[in-house]
Amino acid sequence: MTENSARIGHNRGPSLDGGVSWRRHCWTAARERLLPTLPVEVVRLRVRRAAELGLDYRTYASVRAATGHDLVAFLFSSNALRVSVRDRNACRPAAKLGLVRAGRRGLAVMPLTPGMLAAANPVLDESHAAPYAQARFTELRAAIRTALGPLPGDQVILVGDFGLEAEWCAAGRLAAYLPAERYFGGDTAAQ
Repeated sequence: MTENSARIGHNRGPSLDGGVSWRRHCWTAARERLLPTLPVEVVRLRVRRAAELGLDYRTYASVRAATGHDLVAFLFSSNALRVSVRDRNACRPAAKLGLVRAGRRGLAVMPLTPGMLAAANPVLDESHAAPYAQARFTELRAAIRTALGPLPGDQVILVGDFGLEAEWCAAGRLAAYLPAERYFGGDTAAQ
């Protein structure tokens, strides 16, 4: 075999033996060729859509790029909405919920019931029971699928406020998980 002939599977591209900076350059150049350049009008539409959803553009764009779809709904845990058994009255994040131009579904974490969550947040479209803390993966998936109904999971973001809630995202094959503090900002301060 001569020096110029390549082995099976070789694409005859440049050797990546040149070091870290050369590899970084090659990967950066390849990625730039793959990423489309969006027209300004499309970017403006997406910035407007991000605002309608109550998201910053960077979060919206990354979720959209990862899933290939627009977002159609949110799942909010009762923890993220700061609803508790002791104080089921108005929650601070409710003001932002009323402005969201997408589906709004709630997950009532025990000991709350879906009815209690719905009463505390009348702007929610639906309320469902959240999976219990030590549920198996199949039970998590069933509870999240019930809450989603006909909605495709990869077009829904879960907003939560407890570490275990992030696992619900994988169980329901949801688009993303956002901590309540990131979504609501300073509105989630303790009452």
